[in-house]
Amino acid sequence: MKTKNMNQKWFVLAVVLTAPLLYVIDIFIINMAIPGIKNGVHASNGDVQLMIAGYLLGSASFLITGGRAGDYFGRKKVFFWGMFYFTLTSCLCGLSQTPFQLNITRFFQGVSSAFMAPQSLAFIQILFSNEKERATAVGWYGITLSIAAIIGQILGGYLVDTHFWIAGWRLVFLINLPIGTISLLAIWKFLEETEKDNKAAFDYQGSIILTIALATTIYPLTQGRDLGWPLSSLVMLTLSIFVWVYFVLNQRQKLRRNKVPLIDLTLFQIKDFNIGMLAVLFHFMLHTSYLLISAVYLQSGLGYSALNCGLFFILHALLFMASSFFASLLIVRFGKWVLQVGLVLILISFLLQLRFFEPHVSWITINLLIGLYGLGNGLVLPSLLTIGLKSIPTKFSGVAAGVFSTFQQTASALGISLLAGIFYQVLAFDKAHPDYKKAFDYSLSGSIAFLFIVSLMLFLLPKITSKSY
Repeated sequence: MKTKNMNQKWFVLAVVLTAPLLYVIDIFIINMAIPGIKNGVHASNGDVQLMIAGYLLGSASFLITGGRAGDYFGRKKVFFWGMFYFTLTSCLCGLSQTPFQLNITRFFQGVSSAFMAPQSLAFIQILFSNEKERATAVGWYGITLSIAAIIGQILGGYLVDTHFWIAGWRLVFLINLPIGTISLLAIWKFLEETEKDNKAAFDYQGSIILTIALATTIYPLTQGRDLGWPLSSLVMLTLSIFVWVYFVLNQRQKLRRNKVPLIDLTLFQIKDFNIGMLAVLFHFMLHTSYLLISAVYLQSGLGYSALNCGLFFILHALLFMASSFFASLLIVRFGKWVLQVGLVLILISFLLQLRFFEPHVSWITINLLIGLYGLGNGLVLPSLLTIGLKSIPTKFSGVAAGVFSTFQQTASALGISLLAGIFYQVLAFDKAHPDYKKAFDYSLSGSIAFLFIVSLMLFLLPKITSKSY
């Protein structure tokens, strides 16, 4: 009986891990489909940016609310309906006929993921009370994220180059239908409902204000260029400043009234937390934008197929997994300097890409330099949470992790708007003969500048010894 229960426990973990699997796949799979999507719905470069940023924007706006909804309504219920709407909106994305339809459905796909994904770690905490088992389960969670990245890149390239009775780029979204359906059946049959905490109120108003703040920032940054920076875009950007100020005041007011705000601004009184969040902000901006511009440049600039482009990221993903594993061991002894080494490796990769990523570059060079980026990023990205939250008092740990996740998604959306925006702005200078190499170089140069800011933020953080772990 004990063995059976143990087997059931690990099977339930596999069901739970479908949420991060699908969520991460849908981040990476899109990059390979950009040229196909542009042709399929006659989208502009700004529309494409908004499609990617909108998914991240929807997720960032409701990530904390999604986690608290699981406490309030029950995690099985929220997980099930989050997966249901994620599957439904994925299908609607695949059936879209216009850029507007695709961007709207993509945004709500991100919103649904915000209710689906947070339940995974919560279920792991509930399922595995034994520390050793829990560590193993969390390890599988991390492995799932890495595997999802590999699957997303390769599957995206394969599906886009596949020609059935339906366009390949639509399959990038519709592939979620069979996976989501199987997951829904498994959630319904094998997961047990968790105890509800009706005292865990959550801030609907804060989520809405944050969504408006992000939208009024992201939308004009992505669409303004295509529209020639009309007055409406500038007015919206100005409006976003006031909305952000109102959001901060609203959250402070809730704290004063002993209500539960969406984001506990008390955290931002901690200097080290602010520095850590700035490191998160700039690193995820450069990371997400790089994955986009490199995929577009390899396909539209260098002429590689979507499938070949996806294959270029296999070594990247494998080295990322390997360095992530070793980073978790090295960081205990060397602390933040492990991340600094990772940033140096990324810098070397970027500088070499500026030099060698030209027409007729060999596929070996592309693989090695993108692989080098993965090697360096594996030392940085997974450890940012560990480093950034080490100085946070225990009572703030849960809230700080939620803020970290929200910052991560927001930064990714901003990176698509700003750094990828540089890429598309340079292309727009000569629409008849777009210079993809110049666009890639300018955007990558911006990423290099962001690398130095991340390095500075890590340098400013206090030294962390092995006793801290």
